[in-house]
Amino acid sequence: MHGSGRVLLRAAARANGAARRSLTSLSSSAGVLAARSANSGALKLRGAGAVTARAQRLNAASTVQFRAFSSSGDATDVPVPSMGDSISEGTVVEWLKQPGDAVAEDEVVVVLETDKVSVDVRAPKSGTVTKTLADVDQTVEIGVPLFSMVFGGEAPASSPAPEAPASTPTPVPASTPAPAATPATPEPAAGANPLLATPERASRREKMSRMRLRTAERLKESQNTAASLTTFQEVDMSKLMGLRKQYKDAFEAKHGVKLGFMSAFVKASASALLEVPGVNAMIDDEHQEIVYRDYVDMSVAVSTPKGLVTPVLKNTESMSFADVEKGLAELAARARDGKLTLEEMTGGNFTISNGGVFGSLMGTPIINLPQSGILGMHGTKMRPVVVDGEVVARPMMYLALTYDHRLIDGREGVTCLKAIADKIENPERLLLDI
Repeated sequence: MHGSGRVLLRAAARANGAARRSLTSLSSSAGVLAARSANSGALKLRGAGAVTARAQRLNAASTVQFRAFSSSGDATDVPVPSMGDSISEGTVVEWLKQPGDAVAEDEVVVVLETDKVSVDVRAPKSGTVTKTLADVDQTVEIGVPLFSMVFGGEAPASSPAPEAPASTPTPVPASTPAPAATPATPEPAAGANPLLATPERASRREKMSRMRLRTAERLKESQNTAASLTTFQEVDMSKLMGLRKQYKDAFEAKHGVKLGFMSAFVKASASALLEVPGVNAMIDDEHQEIVYRDYVDMSVAVSTPKGLVTPVLKNTESMSFADVEKGLAELAARARDGKLTLEEMTGGNFTISNGGVFGSLMGTPIINLPQSGILGMHGTKMRPVVVDGEVVARPMMYLALTYDHRLIDGREGVTCLKAIADKIENPERLLLDI
């Protein structure tokens, strides 16, 4: 080989080695490989011209076949955030961003589901996601790396899609007339009953969500722990319905929220719980003590697509009807959107569940531990009742109070439920605080 050829060969080999080192550096620093491996091109000695052309092609490939992120530093791992004192892990529900996607600061990257709430994990800074470190339905603990991203980078430009090859027309064979159709089997005789078609039978399986699993555990724990007893009371809704009908338009015009029946039941329950402190108390099993509260934080059951949740209205004993309605509307909307925080889900003293919105006539609600009581509302139906010695039709509702008989005696439970019913039947007592 001539001297000039050897010089060109050494130069091409150095270019090829530099290209491979450049590709390896890109792979280790940015973590994103878009096309062929750096080892894909073996150098063949076919003369100086072939070597030089091969080096040029490899050098060009190193600049156009790889997607490199522009960043000011290495990729950073983003861990699973803290989700509350009582929560140590969560389940990956959905990745909203994939490797290579650009994210803005505070933009949601992945959604986690815990025993109580769904948690949006957001990007701490603007940048580009480089790697996801957990799969959907995988359980992850607080503090472990969840995904990696490069801060300050922009989303890599996507490679142009290859052009579709031109389609080649397929020759169509000449059609020949089809023979006339004839029945495969003889027609049934007149009057014969054809066989009934067998209906299709299908089934499907779905994995239980963490929320559903936790709900099942807590309900069974309540049944196994509390000495649950349910007492019933019917209530005449005539006066409350009349009051709402008379003032609902003015109420909405002033406060910007509709006037419902739930606010009256929240206020009636809060007043009754302060009158019967035992129902507002709880058992501290660890210290074997009874904890009495002089405030009423009310849990209200809300049905969502993911399951039943019980957000809490704090200090309902001092809230107005408008405050209660606004608070309920906001909590219900946040619950259905999956945006409740852990603080909004904990700390209730007593729960109200309204099965009447689904048509329930009567039921026995289950205590939401560590609470000691739960009120069940049901549907309002016109029923004949005796009023002043005469049988009249009135809108009646059955109320059910389930309480923990370990702490609450029958006298206290019945007294509390009767107090709630009296305040609903005479709503002026709520307004006068009597």
